[in-house]
Amino acid sequence: MKKDQFLTRRGALLAGAAAVGAAAGAAGLFASGTGGTAPRSPAGPAAGAPRGAPLKPSAYRLRPMTGFGPPQTAPEHLTVRHEPLLRMTGRGRTMVLTFDDGPDRRYTPGILDTLAEYDVRAMFFVCGEMVGDNADLLARMADEGHVVGNHTWSHPLLTRLGRRQIRSQMERTSDIIKSTYGERPAWFRAPYGAWNRAAFQLGAELGMEPLAWTVDTLDWTTPGTRTIVDRVADGAAPGVVVLSHDAGGDRSQSVRALRRYLPQLLDSGYHIDVPRRVPA
Repeated sequence: MKKDQFLTRRGALLAGAAAVGAAAGAAGLFASGTGGTAPRSPAGPAAGAPRGAPLKPSAYRLRPMTGFGPPQTAPEHLTVRHEPLLRMTGRGRTMVLTFDDGPDRRYTPGILDTLAEYDVRAMFFVCGEMVGDNADLLARMADEGHVVGNHTWSHPLLTRLGRRQIRSQMERTSDIIKSTYGERPAWFRAPYGAWNRAAFQLGAELGMEPLAWTVDTLDWTTPGTRTIVDRVADGAAPGVVVLSHDAGGDRSQSVRALRRYLPQLLDSGYHIDVPRRVPA
């Protein structure tokens, strides 16, 4: 996308384009655009990918965006939850695909290419410290209807932080998302799936619902493309939220696996969509 096209699009968004992705409003359940029924036996979230030594900003760069819509003047205050959302509710065979820690110019384009090929939307949870010069990738995410959520500033284990530190991690990331795109994120994911009371409270104060996952591909362990595909296929069910990664390490297996399991899911009658907040 050309720079002038991106700037024109940004201006249109800030002027108030129609909302797509995570819509504003007090949230009770969460559902897709077409609806989905809950899986019979959802699994709890796993630990997620360890970060190890922090990557330098030059290792991979990202700038989060939140989809279409007018800028919000203040974060929405939500009911404080005691556990994260794990699955979709409603009607139909709908699933959500989520990708953490990116964008990464080495892997995110391949993921976006596959999603675009099959005309489906996904969620990307980003870390604020990695915001950089990827305007072309970010504009493409927005254009193609993907939703971006808050994954903290530096991917710490929140259960080891004090309340003030957790607020800083979450608020700084929401602020940079808003300053980058003009709208705050409506969804939050705790690194490693490690939630605590402060995270739920502060997330609600910042207008974000906590979203975990139902199926963990464990792609960060680089188990092999075939294993990742099998894990998605074995866990597929109406309402499932799948966790994968598009940054934070070698994600070439994740890119290849998506190319295989996405058409399989669609051929099996599943609809891949992003969640939309619905009134309680």
